Amino acid sequence: MQSSPYGLESLWMQGDAVTKIVAMLLLAMSVASWYVIVTKAIQIWRYSRSARAAGHAFWDTTNLQEGLAALGSGNPFADIAQSGVGALRHHNAHKGHLHDQLSLSDWTTLCLRQAIDEAAGRLQAGMAVLASVGSSAPFVGLFGTVWGIYHALVSIGTSGQASIDKVAGPVGEALIMTALGLAVAIPASFGYNALVRGNKGIISKLNKFGFDLHSLFVTGSRAESGDEGKARLVVVGGA
Repeated sequence: MQSSPYGLESLWMQGDAVTKIVAMLLLAMSVASWYVIVTKAIQIWRYSRSARAAGHAFWDTTNLQEGLAALGSGNPFADIAQSGVGALRHHNAHKGHLHDQLSLSDWTTLCLRQAIDEAAGRLQAGMAVLASVGSSAPFVGLFGTVWGIYHALVSIGTSGQASIDKVAGPVGEALIMTALGLAVAIPASFGYNALVRGNKGIISKLNKFGFDLHSLFVTGSRAESGDEGKARLVVVGGA
């Protein structure tokens, strides 16, 4: 089967070093963006499962130790709860020290906020890659197109033949670079927007969980919020 004279194989075989570098750069950008999209989507899915546990299973337990066990480990909700427990224990164990000038509420707020910020930072990791690919890939492809058309015109001028069969091949191969740039940029842009929405949802749930934990550690019960306020978790033994 004879290969097409206007396809990607022809573009690679007839392209110079610059054309091949641009093609490899676009390939690398595509691989990087899809890696980020897949890994971040899996991360958001895992965190969403943890959010459901934090919203129900944690508050349905009878004491704090059971609640922590219900959250499991390796997720931001468990990390926030552990940070809050550590803050409470540290404050109770060091009463009378310099930091005791901070109230339990302020101290717990600082520790919970730091844990939430760290979790938000992990969620945002890799997003810059998608933003960069989505904004720059079309221009990388356009550069390859301009470079290819330039060489096509030089070749046509040198040979002195400007018939359609002589122009269609080189110019068509050059325009493939634009299509490749768009093929790399479009998934990165859609993936970035979808992941941003997912991250915002998780961060909102982290803030809500942190607020409920703060109320629990300071007042001994979960903050009242409609029907959710009916749930109670008593801090016993170990806090």
